[in-house]
Amino acid sequence: MSVEGIWDLSVSTPIGKIKAVIELRHEHGVLAGTAHSGGEKVPLTDVALDGDRLRWKQAVTEPMRLNLTFDVALDGPTMTGTSKAGRLPASRVTGRRRVLTTGAAHPGE
Repeated sequence: MSVEGIWDLSVSTPIGKIKAVIELRHEHGVLAGTAHSGGEKVPLTDVALDGDRLRWKQAVTEPMRLNLTFDVALDGPTMTGTSKAGRLPASRVTGRRRVLTTGAAHPGE
């Protein structure tokens, strides 16, 4: 199963759960993507898929400026793993692939 698609994420941080949406796609033969959360849309960088292991980085400004590193394991339509921001403790990440229906809204809407 391809990792491409739209994924709904939940990140359990010390300040509470943060909901986000990531969209993964191949661009010019390379895995790329974007993340949407709280009205902010940021590109994913260093996206790498190794077997069932997916890793990426992203910079966010909400709720504060952070450079995040994600490391998740894929299991069919779900993902579980961690997000790390510098010296802060790792946060638990869970995700589920979104099943799109005809006429569904774009993830950032």
